[in-house]
Formats: sequence, structure tokens, C-alpha cells
Amino acid sequence: MTDPQSGRHALIIEDEMLIALEVESLLHDFGFVSCDIVDNPADAVKSALAHRPDLVTADMRILGGTGVDAVTAITEKLGPVPHIYVTGNPDMLAGRTAAPIVDKPLSRRALAEACKRAFAA
Repeated sequence: MTDPQSGRHALIIEDEMLIALEVESLLHDFGFVSCDIVDNPADAVKSALAHRPDLVTADMRILGGTGVDAVTAITEKLGPVPHIYVTGNPDMLAGRTAAPIVDKPLSRRALAEACKRAFAA
């Protein structure tokens, strides 16, 4: 797949490892060469500062906070970073973000479309 994501690094913020690995696998299929996986806001910020992500995917409910908390903390430190939310709780994000939201269970097509929207924003 030749697209804006090719050769990039992603940060996956997800506290369910099987879902995180599914997201990672799909992102690799989309051309991302590396991914870090974390499960809480503090580790998300540490990871982002250590290796600036080209894309962040975040679940709404994570250990010790929310994906919104994590993304906000990352963008406060690094400036704008394309991001999407992959969550089983899309209603919790209503009115809180303009970022693309992918509902769980995850689909390849929905994630691909969300990635394209995040890079176009």
C-alpha cells in the first residue's frame, strides 16, 4: 500500500494486548515500519518523547486515565500529531474530539479510512 503512512512510526495506546497486536498488525500492513504499545497516559508520553510518532491510536478507556488524556499530554509536549481513537466506547468521545473514531470490534477498512482522515486533517 503506497500512502502517506509508508515508513512511519505509530504509538498504540491500548490496555487490551490482543487488540493492540491487531492494530499493530494492520498498521504494518498499511506501511508503518515500527509501533510502540503502551497501556497508560504516563507511558504514552514517555514513549512519544523517546520516539516521536507519526500516528497515535488511542483507546478511550486505558489504565490510569483515558486516551484523550494521553493524546492531550502528548500534543502539549510535541505539538500536533495525527491521531485516531479505537474504542468500544465511541459515545464517550461525542463532542470531545474531531479526530477519527474507529469502533470496536476493529475492521481493517475502518482503520485504513481513519488513518487517511487523520493524515488529511
